[in-house]
Amino acid sequence: MEIPEPPKKLYIKGTLPDWDRKFLAVVGSRKYTSYGKRAVETLISGLRGKNVTIVSGLALGIDGVAHRAALSANLPTIAIPGSGLSEKVIYPASNAGLARKICECGGTLLSEYDPDFKATNWSFPRRNRVMAGLADAVFVIEAEQKSGTLITSRLATEYNRDVLTIPHNIFSPTGEGPHMLIRLGATPIRDSAELAEALGLDNSTMEEKDVYGDCSPEELSVITILDEPKPRDYIIGKINIPVSDANALLALMEIKGLIKEEMGEIRKICNI
Repeated sequence: MEIPEPPKKLYIKGTLPDWDRKFLAVVGSRKYTSYGKRAVETLISGLRGKNVTIVSGLALGIDGVAHRAALSANLPTIAIPGSGLSEKVIYPASNAGLARKICECGGTLLSEYDPDFKATNWSFPRRNRVMAGLADAVFVIEAEQKSGTLITSRLATEYNRDVLTIPHNIFSPTGEGPHMLIRLGATPIRDSAELAEALGLDNSTMEEKDVYGDCSPEELSVITILDEPKPRDYIIGKINIPVSDANALLALMEIKGLIKEEMGEIRKICNI
């Protein structure tokens, strides 16, 4: 009801969403890169245990990655396809199984279109306005300069929603959209802690089992070392793996929001 031309009706399949949660719409390219996929999976995983619902469009590409990452992190997810909700018309048909799993896991399918409505070229831009209106923030992962993803981010700005994105390789075509958004004032996100902060969530309320429950043995060894901030070289010397592997491990842990490097030292985000 906060957007121009709000839907006259909405069909819902699955569980009625908890409207007191924060809603994060995750959008991106259908032809995603391994970087975009890894970023979505890592950043959403870092929100485990948070009061967040992941919203996306059930499309091929980043949408499907976002829904699956939410399910893996035990976060509710809402899928808003460009079609009706009947299984015989759900679009794309290849994600019909994902749609069923979302409902089985307590998530929601939502559409303003009649149940047997088949997706058309014009139904997707109209669907995007519902996603942007529903969300507290729109998180753009990958997008070329001329793409449907940027329609959603433009609508989010018009609806006074926050727009978030991730920095990219300057030579990547799918980084053109995010870099343009950053120039226009979108919030760059580098790890799960920054994502939680952008949503107004308190990182200190994360339970230890939620923060560290999915950590690998190598990640837990780093957490154990960080009873207080330590220099990177000290940590690398303690965990007994090749230096290149150790640097990659620390970089991934920072993306996950487990650790933070500041003023030459690394600290863990939450106490264990």
